[in-house]
Amino acid sequence: MRPTLHWRILGAGTLGFLLLLATTGSGTAADPPPQKGPARNPGRPRRGALTDKEMAMAKIAWKYFENNTNAKTGLANAVDAYPSTTMWDTASYLAGLVCAHQLGIITKNEFDRRISSILKTFNEMAFFRDELPNKAYNTDAAQKVDYANKPGEIGYSAIDLGRLLIWFKIIKERYPEHGNGIDSFVSRWHFCNIVDTCGSMYGAILDDKKNVQYLQEGRLGYEEYSAKGFQLWGFSTERASKPDPYDIAEIYGIEIPYDRRDPRTLKAHNYVVGESYILDGLELDWDEASDQKSDDQTHTNAWMADFAQRVYQVQENRYKATGIITARTEHQLDGPPYFVYDTIYSDGYPWNTITDEGAFVPEKAAVSLKAALGLWSLWNTEYTDLVFDATSNLYDPAKGFYEGRYEKTGGVINTFTANNNGIILESLLHKVQGKLLKFNGKESMWDRLITDEFGDKNKCLPQHRQQCSRTVPR
Repeated sequence: MRPTLHWRILGAGTLGFLLLLATTGSGTAADPPPQKGPARNPGRPRRGALTDKEMAMAKIAWKYFENNTNAKTGLANAVDAYPSTTMWDTASYLAGLVCAHQLGIITKNEFDRRISSILKTFNEMAFFRDELPNKAYNTDAAQKVDYANKPGEIGYSAIDLGRLLIWFKIIKERYPEHGNGIDSFVSRWHFCNIVDTCGSMYGAILDDKKNVQYLQEGRLGYEEYSAKGFQLWGFSTERASKPDPYDIAEIYGIEIPYDRRDPRTLKAHNYVVGESYILDGLELDWDEASDQKSDDQTHTNAWMADFAQRVYQVQENRYKATGIITARTEHQLDGPPYFVYDTIYSDGYPWNTITDEGAFVPEKAAVSLKAALGLWSLWNTEYTDLVFDATSNLYDPAKGFYEGRYEKTGGVINTFTANNNGIILESLLHKVQGKLLKFNGKESMWDRLITDEFGDKNKCLPQHRQQCSRTVPR
């Protein structure tokens, strides 16, 4: 095995220093392995009714969706006043919708009206190549669009659709009266190319000649989180659900796992951010997708809980060493380049803030509000109390919560998004209810569909899949 490079940060007061090390760390016996068996709670989650302030925050976060849901299609804008959305952001709207009802912000009548509107659109919308939902849709017409919101199709994202499947499952279990509408939509999907028989996930893109290319999608954290969405619908994601291959970067005394696959050859960056670990904790309690009984003090997806704890602790340690309040994840911006991955570690560097093309933009580093509130709900500590105090008042009461606060200047990121406000609502409901996925034990239309051996074999549903025949590494 050829040596790989790690940056080791030795936190020594506010100075610290960087030491470049050559090492062969590769998620093997040389490094701490992921935990096996159920893990004890890595943090101390907050529990209890919302305070008056927290309830006011929930209402402000919901304001974003009041402003940005299209009455005709039921779809919500991913960014304030811009009529476009992705399936990831649509899942965040569905999350916000469930939370708003569960917290008593909206009535059951409004919930039903909104969910019925979007399900109608789902069951009528056109797919990418008649296969799966396109990466982006115009929210005014539910029309397939590119990232410039121009008519056309650009492929699909396995990561986005996995998150959508998680929220479909949460809604079906909490509101089974809407299960048939959800199942009708998902039963239109063709799963042959998105999850292969070996349990790897693939997204679709178009090349310069408009030919479809299917590329392995997802990196450590995001990949395994989204894979749980497919598992909840009966699919095996054996390879996508494994943490390997990963390496270790030691940062402020914490061994941080990161995806070892080389972004220079695979054209996909290995971002370590908080969002995927936070969402897995809020929605699934760091449990295996099949776990219907675990309490919130144990986590049956033990390595995920372990990695989440490390991602939390290194951010607290950075604050203790530097005084910089830290809650990092991907986030929107209010100007070019409009979106960054604000990482704990990426592409060989700690605290690396980069664009999706890998450009280094350290001035765009920020305290993300969705990350801040997620940490606050999942870890009841003095540090998250501080993070809450630094972020909980960053809102416009007429628009929702700002995206974040810049680390360098302290100014707010003057933009509002579905993902940010949806995750803030998730964090607040999690304080009240714990794990957001609650199972009801009732059989659904989908359950019957995937046990029907005479069903549509062209869609590669779970019961029609062959054994994995490949022996190549993940």
